[in-house]
Amino acid sequence: MKEIQIIENRSEIGAGTRGASLGIDALKIASLNKNSDYFKKYSSLNVEDANDLLWEPTPTPSAIHIDGIAKVYESVANLVFSSIKADNFPLVLAADHASAGGTIAGIKKAFPNKKLGVIWIDAHGDLHSPYTSPSGNVHGMPLATALAEDNLKNQRTKPKQEAVDYWESLKNCGGIEPKIEPSDLIFFGVRDTEGPEDALAKEKGIKNFTVEECRRLGLKNACTEALDRLAHCDIIYISFDVDSMDPDIVSYGTGTPVDGGFTPQEANELIESIIIESGKVVCFEMVEINPLLDNKGNFMAETAFDILVNTTKKLEEHAR
Repeated sequence: MKEIQIIENRSEIGAGTRGASLGIDALKIASLNKNSDYFKKYSSLNVEDANDLLWEPTPTPSAIHIDGIAKVYESVANLVFSSIKADNFPLVLAADHASAGGTIAGIKKAFPNKKLGVIWIDAHGDLHSPYTSPSGNVHGMPLATALAEDNLKNQRTKPKQEAVDYWESLKNCGGIEPKIEPSDLIFFGVRDTEGPEDALAKEKGIKNFTVEECRRLGLKNACTEALDRLAHCDIIYISFDVDSMDPDIVSYGTGTPVDGGFTPQEANELIESIIIESGKVVCFEMVEINPLLDNKGNFMAETAFDILVNTTKKLEEHAR
């Protein structure tokens, strides 16, 4: 059986609010408070972040601190690649969602000839590019890098050449471009998007299982349908953003909370079902815990930790 290996990524330069870099330590505090030895059981690797750039002005407002994010992409990709090649299962704990494109790059580098399916459990579509983003925050762009999609049909901004050059390096991270096709991507719980993302998702036929649809179909049935759509994929990566959960039920301890999300029980059931039914999951990532924004102490991290423990248990039982 593959050994779980934790990859800790504290990079928060892709987000618009501060504090996500503390999310991993918040998880560890939750572990201690629950008398769990979880973080003693598994080996861990640390991503070299570029958070020092937070004190510097950005020369690329359409893609803020993309120079540092390019370095983080390479670091994440190399660690994920090395972990897989060492016959481990990389479990990535990340601050913001920006560098998930680096995770995908690392998986594809390890499995260049395998079709990769992506299950994106998130309140946001993260399909922006420097040509479309209203904020310039790169945590809204990781899937566009994996798809190698500029979305020029819906261009709203004119990025500087420096941003374009770094953007091209993100798309090509790992030496494979694109890494996934739109038919390889499934959304769960996405409910806060902008016009350019909506237009791209509609044009490319990207399926979003809304919270309401999941409840109407039943989570297991929705999961089965999603996996049927990804039947052509050899391997699967799950990216779990805690803002996919309802902040009024859990807490507001995440950078961009959105009402109307999943309950923790639903999130658990969804992740479990994907792992068990597919048998194809090769990497899991959890992102966007921000204890500085938590209105209930450390409750988001405590909730996320319970999901993490349960997910790890299922991965050990069922992952490839």
